Amino acid sequence: MPSDFLADATARGFVHQCTDPDALTAAFGAGIVTAYIGFDCTADSLHVGSLVQIMLLRLLQRHGHRPLVLMGGGTTRIGDPSGKDESRQLLSDETIAANMAGIRRVFTPFLTFGSGPSDALMANNADWLDQLGYIPLLRDVGVHFTINRMLGFDSVKLRLEREQPLTFLEFNYMILQSYDFRELYRRYGVTLQMGGSDQWGNIVSGADLVRRTEGKPAFGLTTPLITTSSGAKMGKTARGAIWLTADRLSPYDYWQFWRNTEDADVGRFLRLFTDLPLDDIARLDALGGAEINEAKKILATEATSLAHGRDAAVEAAETARRAFEDGAAAETLPSIAVPAPDLAAGISAARLFVESGLATSLGEARRLIKGGGARLNDVPIQDESHKISLADMRDGAIKLSAGRKQHRLVRPK
Repeated sequence: MPSDFLADATARGFVHQCTDPDALTAAFGAGIVTAYIGFDCTADSLHVGSLVQIMLLRLLQRHGHRPLVLMGGGTTRIGDPSGKDESRQLLSDETIAANMAGIRRVFTPFLTFGSGPSDALMANNADWLDQLGYIPLLRDVGVHFTINRMLGFDSVKLRLEREQPLTFLEFNYMILQSYDFRELYRRYGVTLQMGGSDQWGNIVSGADLVRRTEGKPAFGLTTPLITTSSGAKMGKTARGAIWLTADRLSPYDYWQFWRNTEDADVGRFLRLFTDLPLDDIARLDALGGAEINEAKKILATEATSLAHGRDAAVEAAETARRAFEDGAAAETLPSIAVPAPDLAAGISAARLFVESGLATSLGEARRLIKGGGARLNDVPIQDESHKISLADMRDGAIKLSAGRKQHRLVRPK
């Protein structure tokens, strides 16, 4: 039987591939396992697309094992080619450092850091990659990699099949990620690397390098690519990425993202993105009809509690209840400030919907209005050229709505 962690991870839908399930099971049964996942610093926050990896580290810690978050201060300078059709834009060292500082905040709500046996660790691969000499790296590590095998991994093969350039810089990424695994083994006793399914080639190469050079067992485990039941990529919406920090996306909008989950995805997302017991999830997953909306609210509140705290989640749920069930312009709705002179003169409805973030373009705003989905103070807007002004203020704000679930308060400044 798998260890408790592997059994739970499998039941919740986290496990896609594993290098040696039987040996990894034995390792988990023998004591505390230290496992890591790497995160490159390409933005100043992470979005929901990274949440499966974060929740997997959280689950590992809940089962008494030690998670390590590896910040890619070094590898971000190259750019991971896995799953990419073209080379990433190279970032400056200053931008990478600023992004890293922002990303660090993401993990605090999910993991317990400290010096205990199962307390989480955080490391930065720039600490050792910046010290590497090119010739020593080739002699020490490069000898264990064959071009034949590297060309066979999807991260390389797919780019070549699409006749997209793969720079020599990117081609080295696999070697450096493998070097990370070995360095983490030497520094922290890491024996397991986890990551998304697009990282399989890099992870297998790293485990092989540890076994070849250290003579010790090392393992890899990947998670499946998470898409919605309609095929959309997780974490991407028409209005942009679903970020995990409040300065990028308000707790209310984060709650709304989960509340809008497709019916067919509710059970799966409850297993992946909450700590609820599997028996409770099975009961919620069995709900049908209008009752599934209650399961969605529970998903939204539990997921928001993990990222932003229970108080913020409860407040978001109550704001949504007031806005949707009572029709009230709750003070905690997301708001924007618009220059008072502009509002005094009047702003076209289509333009204000774009400025508020309720539409991504004037064309989308016009279609929303034409379709009857745009509301001003809970009253449908009939004309896209309708002017919204200070005369529309109610209790110090103007309420805009896109459909029944997206709302903004407009305030003069």
